[in-house]
Amino acid sequence: MTDAVPPIPAEALYGVETARALANLAFSRHRLGDYPDYVAALAAVKRAAAAANRDAGVLDDRRAAAIDRAASSMTEHRRHLVVDLLGGGGSIGINMNVNEVLANLASEALGGTRGSYEPVHPLRHVNASQSTADVCHTAARLAVAASAPATLRALDACVATLTARAEACAALPTLARTCLQDALPTTADVLLRGHAAALARRVGALRSALVPLDAVVLGGTVIGNGQGASPAYRERVVPALESIVGRPLRAHPHAADALQNGDDLAAVAAELGLLARALLKVAQDLRLLASGPRGGMGEVRLPHVQAGSSFFAGKSNPVVPESVMQCAFQILGCERAVQEAHARAELHLQVFDAVALVNVLDALEMLAAVLDRFESRCLRDLAMNEDRCRTLATP
Repeated sequence: MTDAVPPIPAEALYGVETARALANLAFSRHRLGDYPDYVAALAAVKRAAAAANRDAGVLDDRRAAAIDRAASSMTEHRRHLVVDLLGGGGSIGINMNVNEVLANLASEALGGTRGSYEPVHPLRHVNASQSTADVCHTAARLAVAASAPATLRALDACVATLTARAEACAALPTLARTCLQDALPTTADVLLRGHAAALARRVGALRSALVPLDAVVLGGTVIGNGQGASPAYRERVVPALESIVGRPLRAHPHAADALQNGDDLAAVAAELGLLARALLKVAQDLRLLASGPRGGMGEVRLPHVQAGSSFFAGKSNPVVPESVMQCAFQILGCERAVQEAHARAELHLQVFDAVALVNVLDALEMLAAVLDRFESRCLRDLAMNEDRCRTLATP
């Protein structure tokens, strides 16, 4: 068996278990420290556990306060959170990285030396009454809930702007098409209202899919039965977490089920996939209607935001809708990864939960960015070519 301990930089706040995770499990560029919402969620979980352990008599006041202070500052030490989120082992590297960083910070605050884990130990104190399973599962749900509002706000803005653009052209006649063939006269707002309604529907569905994430398994330890945690700790830990994150949470009514299955994250991913498909429809419709200017449909005028070609001077390409489409392709890839991870859940623990988390967080971040650009650099100044529309509507 190969168990050589990789060298640990003298300034590192992490320790040997993190170093082993780096040597054995890392293969991607998805570092824990690069996901601030997850880092903040893990810190909140560790703070709640310290408070509950103090109240349950598992930790003395001094150690509990030191762990709380260390966790409160953990986002400032993200460069020491180095493990690969996609590494195997049911997220063991993630929890150990956090435990070691917090133990070193807390020990130093109490007069100890880095790497000694005295007077605060990563497992005996920072991880007391916890398992990697309930820590990371809970933090993952908190992280998704924290990441989603930016995407939802951007979506709401797109819906509002599309609705406004539809109202502005409600009296403009144009030609409807089915099967890419001429159909019958209509008004230019009909298609845009359909786009707005589709996105609004996806906003509502995504919000609904996020609600189950407020049920957390913290206190369930390894397989959801709470073994290894005292009843006093289990009674206190979710209220403590709720107080720290500042929004309503509840203990999951079936923690064992939650830890065995990842269908809550799979449901969020499915909604993100449906949203991606809706965005593909909107973006490709605008791209098609803006085609031309001489040889295409030419009914829509998209804002000119940058050069469309390095060869044709003055060419204006639908670069923003195309960015939306390429983002949607990526979202569909993220969804597929989540569903594959969900399908591989087995026995008493879904060990591939981190794959689902990473892809949901990546999808939410990409969507928030591309939707902001779509609204501000395309939809807001979208205009109709009125002469072309009226010509098409004339029998």
